[in-house]
Amino acid sequence: MDHSTATNPLDAPNRTHAWARCIIDECVRSGVDTFFISPGSRSTPLTTAVAQHPVAQSVLHVDERGGAFAALGFARATGHPAGWMTTSGTAVTNGMPAVAEAAQEGIPMLLLTADRPPELRGTGANQTIDQVKLFGDHVRWSADVPPPSQDTPLASVLTTVDQALHQARRPPGGPVHLNMMYRKPLHPVEQEFEISDPAIHRWAERDTPFTTYPVPVPHAPLPESLTEAVQQAERGLIVAGRLTDAEAYELLDWARAQHWPVLPDITSQLRLSADTPVVPHAHHIARHQATELRPDVVLHVGGRFVSKSMRHFLGDAEAHVHATIRSAPLRVDPDHRCTHHIETTVAAAMDALPTRTATPASWNAQWQRANDAVSDAFAQRFEDEDRSLLSEPSVARALSQRIPDTHAWMLASSMPIRDVQRYATARGANVPVFANRGASGIDGTIATATGISIARDAPTTLLIGDLATWHDVNALALLKAHPVIAVVVNNDGGGIFHFLPIAEHSDVFEPHFTTPHGRSFEAIAEAFDLPYHQPTTRAAFADAYQEACERGTSALIEVRTDRAENADVHTQLDAHVAAALSDM
Repeated sequence: MDHSTATNPLDAPNRTHAWARCIIDECVRSGVDTFFISPGSRSTPLTTAVAQHPVAQSVLHVDERGGAFAALGFARATGHPAGWMTTSGTAVTNGMPAVAEAAQEGIPMLLLTADRPPELRGTGANQTIDQVKLFGDHVRWSADVPPPSQDTPLASVLTTVDQALHQARRPPGGPVHLNMMYRKPLHPVEQEFEISDPAIHRWAERDTPFTTYPVPVPHAPLPESLTEAVQQAERGLIVAGRLTDAEAYELLDWARAQHWPVLPDITSQLRLSADTPVVPHAHHIARHQATELRPDVVLHVGGRFVSKSMRHFLGDAEAHVHATIRSAPLRVDPDHRCTHHIETTVAAAMDALPTRTATPASWNAQWQRANDAVSDAFAQRFEDEDRSLLSEPSVARALSQRIPDTHAWMLASSMPIRDVQRYATARGANVPVFANRGASGIDGTIATATGISIARDAPTTLLIGDLATWHDVNALALLKAHPVIAVVVNNDGGGIFHFLPIAEHSDVFEPHFTTPHGRSFEAIAEAFDLPYHQPTTRAAFADAYQEACERGTSALIEVRTDRAENADVHTQLDAHVAAALSDM
């Protein structure tokens, strides 16, 4: 990338490129210095501005949908937005799946879309659609930015960028959309122009944003009815949804002091932890010992959780207080059990909660004994069964045992995230875990994993199914430059449907729901120049994964399984755990 261009953004060949340079420079000043770009003509000024900026970094991908998901993954890993940049027309619509996911999860994104000027809209001009408010309520804020002109103050454009980034970051964070109109010439041809506004020249001489927005911190006080209930709770329980590392351990410190069990979702950054009072196998306990361990007060901290058994357990528990604590106003309450929704940070909430409660240590000990029973049952089961058997649960468990502590772990929706939630050990590396569980789609998963790798400048292990891989197969092009070890579980279709009631209706089940494809990914890996492995035993899988980790580059490991056999393995494991808990 050529960064030889002068750093003064006003030093440009024409007004259009001066505006584009100022926009990108304002983004960089505000902390947005990574841009995911797909090629196009109308976005030429913006692309050129990124390419010539001395600090901005560009990630190029031919597919706008994959680029948007990569930007989403980057923001998931950093907590800060990246830019997603497209040309006009249907290119913009390809961002919708990632935008919907970001909106559901409060993930900040900056959508920079190029558009035709007003005189070409509604005229049948080539590659022109209505892009104004295209993303509707899925974005936190949007603006239709006029073409560069001496009649429009450049300062108004800079303050618009600043407002957009503020809206992306302030709780509840999310995607924002700046739709930028440009007239030809789009390339950097020399044309005279003048910017006379003294405020713009003062801005150009410094390195701070035109408008500075401190991000507000939500700090709602805890109502007395909640603090009293927590203080008097004899069977207090914490459910940990999606959290950052810092939030997870702030929560853990309070829970440990109060003997409150913590039931962790896989995205809570606590599910792989063996720290007391975390209950890693809470999913199974909630399913099989729900009546014996009903709480009287529940604190749900953070975002959504994966386990349906946990949801049913909490719905049936009839706790007299069920409080949600998160720094966003959006509900996480599909069963309508929430009695208090506290819009505040985890740190503020933990500081404000009572420092002594009525919950005895024996309450947490009950959960820990049940967890130990599940843990021992799995250790025995996975050790005793045929060592050559490579099942979907054993793949999830093996990865939890072997993933290096330098990796992040990205889990696809459908069965991969459920298998890790259920079968992962808590005795491996407690690595950061990510998943697109806002809208729970299977699209864009490979690209999201790549964005995480770019953000962390470190490898990512991806556990993904075959259909999700087909959905995002062209994102494998990104893996050449960014290390992602993709473990693809190929059961020739949608394995999760074998666990749903539709499986009993054989007249429509195959192929309308399972959608078998009969393909391997070997040729695909070769096409993208990725090292490929297809292990057939646990030992071979362990060797292939270790080899890929030691190489430090991307790889594709394909594990072939049978959907019907996979359903049977899950049923057997569930029965084994139920028996262990019953014996306890």
